[in-house]
Amino acid sequence: MIYLILTGQLCLSIFLGGILGWQREHIGKKAGPRTYAIVSMGSTLFTLISSQFFFASDPTKIASQIVIGIGFLGAGVIIHKNGGVEGLTTAAGLWTVSAIGMAVGIGWYIQSIIATILMFLVLSTDDHLLFKK
Repeated sequence: MIYLILTGQLCLSIFLGGILGWQREHIGKKAGPRTYAIVSMGSTLFTLISSQFFFASDPTKIASQIVIGIGFLGAGVIIHKNGGVEGLTTAAGLWTVSAIGMAVGIGWYIQSIIATILMFLVLSTDDHLLFKK
């Protein structure tokens, strides 16, 4: 039974990450559904491993390392180009989708779905509508 629940968590994580990645690909960004789904699922899997199988140690150590690891991944996405910076939103999106994956991993299903919806809305809204220049 536990394996069915764990499989469901991984599938939910892939689905939520994939939705956000689809939105990014839809507007022409290179990090798309596969990237977002993999980051989300990886975060879920690391969270499940730390919370389900390392009873003797502190599971928050794995969570903190996920945040740091995704930070390095995000840093690799950010580039300086033509006097500007590109990839900040993608880096922030990957960082946030890892948090969504962690939320799924600890069983916060409703919260992870709400976070996905909110993130989708933020990513879908034109900057000029939110912040007047």
